[in-house]
Amino acid sequence: MIFANLNPEWQRVETLACLVAETRRDGTPSQGSLDRLRSHQDAVETARKSGVWRNVAAKPLSGMEYDVLACAVAPEIFPRVAWLFQSLSSRAADPYPSMHFLHELLGISTEDTPLLYDALDDRGRLRNERLIRLDGQGPFAVIQPAPGLLRRLMNKPIDLEPPPGATLVRNEAGWDDLILPAAQIDMLREYLSYMICRTTVVEEWGAQPPAGPVALFAGPSGTGKTLTASVIANSLGWPLFRVDLGRLVSKYIGETEKNLNALFDAAHDAPMVLQFDEADSLFSKRGEVREARDRYANLEVSHLLARIEDHNGPCILTTNLRDQLDSAFARRFQVVIDFPRPDLAARARLWRRLLPPRAPMAANIDIEMIAASADLAGGSIRNAALHAAVTAAADRSPITLSHIARAIWRELAKAGRPVGLGELGELAAHIEGERA
Repeated sequence: MIFANLNPEWQRVETLACLVAETRRDGTPSQGSLDRLRSHQDAVETARKSGVWRNVAAKPLSGMEYDVLACAVAPEIFPRVAWLFQSLSSRAADPYPSMHFLHELLGISTEDTPLLYDALDDRGRLRNERLIRLDGQGPFAVIQPAPGLLRRLMNKPIDLEPPPGATLVRNEAGWDDLILPAAQIDMLREYLSYMICRTTVVEEWGAQPPAGPVALFAGPSGTGKTLTASVIANSLGWPLFRVDLGRLVSKYIGETEKNLNALFDAAHDAPMVLQFDEADSLFSKRGEVREARDRYANLEVSHLLARIEDHNGPCILTTNLRDQLDSAFARRFQVVIDFPRPDLAARARLWRRLLPPRAPMAANIDIEMIAASADLAGGSIRNAALHAAVTAAADRSPITLSHIARAIWRELAKAGRPVGLGELGELAAHIEGERA
């Protein structure tokens, strides 16, 4: 377990705290404590060289940064450290170290004090990469592990609070669940490479840090855009948050910008994927200014463009109306992927995948015939497959062509127009009691 591999770190921090307690009490530490510290120090240096912290820091930190990180995390892993910190701190209720206490704990000299301040700077790696956070200001600010850090140490997905105006999307979909043409799959993997290879391209090869990356998923409803966003997020081990533009856009001047700032401030540099549904509703072409409200609407769009361009993290925009998007925004996409309606072969694959695998099936179920009978998108096939399974279960029967035909009929009728039996192809013969 990763925590066991880091035991030398916690033991060293505990020994440092014991040295502080002995020095305060007796004026000098015991020789036994000094010997233990040397032993732990050797073990810590060996572990750090082997990359024991790699789950939280892809690129090695400085010695001071590792020390600060270990002192912040140790109280949550090693209860004895939390008790020692509480007994030694000027804030007895707080088990975490302050900047002031770290000076004493780590024996930082006057010459090395700038190294500590650099490690705790809001532009430094510890805070910029969300490894620690500071509670308070000045030398008595308390240093705590950032939310989700322990899960990162355990190589588990991070549970993050949804940023303002967004909701968590839960879907365990993987690459095998995507029924898309090979060209689209290739483009999706290229988009994923923007996140996976960022360290190599930017830090090692010296490229300018790219914004986002930002992707546009364009296509008819039900073609798998949200499912694909879930696959991208799951591949990274990050949560996917769907942004509700209705909660961000306000009729009051200035409120939209305020809401957008709150969203992006919370999401900046965080390990999460943002998805904007129906992007054309806000990112549409900016119109001619006829009145004051038009000018402010254009300013809102411009503000959003600027925030997305500056955002350090993946954004996925989905739209059913690609032509309605402002061309000024389109130039900011790293990847634009069109999601086509599934062809006959893709529809057959979708039916095979979406009909419950352990459900009893009638002997005459013909997947190719079902796929050819109705030109449904993937989302509609999912709904129809579930509807057929539910009605079959209610009938205490295997799934039959009649169940599937009726489910497709219901799905087609959702469009709010009359549905003729001829739209069901060969399945029309299995519809009973319905009128064209």
